[in-house]
Amino acid sequence: MIVRIFVTLVLWIAIATPGVAADEPAAAAARQLGRGINVLGYDGLWDGGVDAPFRFRNFRRIRDAGFQHVRINFHAYRYMNAEGIVDPVVLAALDDAVTATIAAGLIPVIDEHNSDECVTDVPRCKVLLVAFWQQIANRYRGKYPSAIFEILNEPGAPMTFAAWNEIVSAVLATIRSVDRTRMVIVAALNSQEPEDLQALQLPQDDRRIILTVHYYKPFNFTHQGAPWIPNGTKAGQSWGSRTDIAALTRDFAAINRWAKAQRRPVYLGEFGVYEAAGTAERARYMSAIVRAAEHLNWPWAAWQFDHDFAIFDTDRDRWHAPLLKALIGTP
Repeated sequence: MIVRIFVTLVLWIAIATPGVAADEPAAAAARQLGRGINVLGYDGLWDGGVDAPFRFRNFRRIRDAGFQHVRINFHAYRYMNAEGIVDPVVLAALDDAVTATIAAGLIPVIDEHNSDECVTDVPRCKVLLVAFWQQIANRYRGKYPSAIFEILNEPGAPMTFAAWNEIVSAVLATIRSVDRTRMVIVAALNSQEPEDLQALQLPQDDRRIILTVHYYKPFNFTHQGAPWIPNGTKAGQSWGSRTDIAALTRDFAAINRWAKAQRRPVYLGEFGVYEAAGTAERARYMSAIVRAAEHLNWPWAAWQFDHDFAIFDTDRDRWHAPLLKALIGTP
């Protein structure tokens, strides 16, 4: 997960919202996604690790807890050579993760997560994204039909709306040249203003696209005490007042209006609270986010299984029970 101080509202892809025909492919795919969690973003698996720290048995544990999908965070750029070819050993590790996900009864969302690199060098980002998705589309053509491709995590400033639309168009054309039926998740450019979502331009005749958003507002609450935020808010912030709930309701309503105008489903791909907030505060916030998303029929994926913002306690090899209950409603 990469979240910038000036960016707290992010956009992505996946479920049925009012205004989307129930029989459209994207709407059906979104309904199947349901509840999810982010995994493997900073795992040793990609660098040759074997079954640690994330253990493949956890896919079944995630399914048994009541989740329907996982969002696999894959930083492909660090494993690409000068010609843009991804290390075959790392691609084999991705195959293993996708296979294990499906075997556990979960839907895999393959998320290209190199947003930092993309906003610092937009032309190179376009080249590498096209190269990456060309390889993935060819590799998975006719395989893993439930797997969903997410073009890029949190595209943001200083990338412009025009530059992002150009990248999206190029990547979609690349995927569709190989696979015309694959579900694809697309984000709008990061912004604090829901109205900016309208700048995203998508081909109207491609009905296998899911929109995606991330939500970390208010930032001074969700990222309180985070050591990587310069001059960030100290721990001890609370959330849950009428004003807080009203702000959440307004933001989600604005996103929903955008989705209706696009006639596409919405996927809430990330949300969460850093550990410094304390378990009770984290649970209160996440429960409210989940209930609001599900009220609008949005599928969602919590950030994240392990590492920071963790829902699972890897030291004790068990869920943080209050957080799991907040998400799923189970003890």
